Amino acid sequence: MRPLRLDGRACIVTGGAAGIGLEFARALMAEGAQVLAADIADGAVAEASGASYLNADISAPEGPANIVAACLERFGHIDVLVNNAALYASLPMARYDEIEPETWRRVLDINVTGTYAMIRAVGPLMEAQGHGKIVNITSGTVYKGMPGMLHYIASKGAIHAMTRALSRELGGAGICVNNLAPGLTLSSSVLGNTAHLDAARDAVLASRAIKRDGHPEDLLGALVFLCSNESDFITGQTIAVDGGSINT
Repeated sequence: MRPLRLDGRACIVTGGAAGIGLEFARALMAEGAQVLAADIADGAVAEASGASYLNADISAPEGPANIVAACLERFGHIDVLVNNAALYASLPMARYDEIEPETWRRVLDINVTGTYAMIRAVGPLMEAQGHGKIVNITSGTVYKGMPGMLHYIASKGAIHAMTRALSRELGGAGICVNNLAPGLTLSSSVLGNTAHLDAARDAVLASRAIKRDGHPEDLLGALVFLCSNESDFITGQTIAVDGGSINT
């Protein structure tokens, strides 16, 4: 029997109760990790899969601190943070000049400020223990753009920049900060909003070197790699998992 690559590690997956986040949580647990799935979605499926669940909003003032406290209470330490929670599939597509200011602010509050707040809450603990893995889930659209999704693409571009900067700040403490950038992925949440598929699917497939749809399971190998010891000398980087649609 092969050794488990994440045996004994304590992981937080934000947005880990549904969609791609739930698949992330399951993949980490399959490699021996203890996982806290923090989400505003119902946690019954995550708990049935073996994860610990906390109803929490990363954009709320107390949300990140509550998530960290719950992980420490349940597991005693934090080794991995997967920043997956974000607004995407539920967003209506709109021209840049038709995006409502409140929608713009909400996207940035969750996708950017919420991600930063999680890192701000977890980072000092990882620094004190001298190791840690932070994986930010971004998007290939940062590299090629997409009409109708300026708020989302701007938010993910900010995460790319944050990852580069944080890798410099935290590398001396043994903390690796990297991006995992999916292409259009047929998750349950994306399949629930056909507007995104109708707008992008044909162009995305045409742009790929590997001419097929992407599925959540395509992302799991890269995620586990970035969370494991195998990536201990990799930081500030982006791994795009999109069938060769972009080159990073």
